[in-house]
Amino acid sequence: MASPIGKRFSVLAASAVWLLCAGWIIPDAQAVSAKKIDSGVSATLRRFYDEIKDGKRIVQAAQGVLVFPSVFKAGIGIGGEYGEGSLVIKGRTVDYYSTSAASIGFQLGAQKKSIIILFMRDDALRRFRESSGWKAGVDASIAVVKVGAGGEMDTAKLNEPIFAFVFGQKGLMYNLTLEGAKFTKLRR
Repeated sequence: MASPIGKRFSVLAASAVWLLCAGWIIPDAQAVSAKKIDSGVSATLRRFYDEIKDGKRIVQAAQGVLVFPSVFKAGIGIGGEYGEGSLVIKGRTVDYYSTSAASIGFQLGAQKKSIIILFMRDDALRRFRESSGWKAGVDASIAVVKVGAGGEMDTAKLNEPIFAFVFGQKGLMYNLTLEGAKFTKLRR
């Protein structure tokens, strides 16, 4: 028989996931228009160029750039995250995507972050675009580049075929991994 504390925890966890899915905790995470996504992508790239040393040069060298302006994560024991963004090739949006992930374990709080994934090789970009549902760590490895004070970055990971920047974290959770995140093409 479950303890009263265990029952309360289960009810709280289930409630948090339900609220997350219903959009009450993070209303901006619901489906948005292509125009709103494009506006967010442009603003995120400008912020990236301002905050990350050589950010513009790195983006220009990429074969494709997947940008998620706002990825929301919330959890109480059981967590989930969701965001929408676009794939930009040669400065032009070519497709729209969502990212989502679920997690179980010690976690409590909510967070908003921006993610930029750079495809440095044509074959990596092609495999991503041809997949119906692409999962980080399963379909491909994504090296997350750590950024220090003054926008300085860990350049060792810049030689990978796919690498990412997670920045602009706001909230009470802290997570710099993309492992297990699923990326799905949207119709916009």
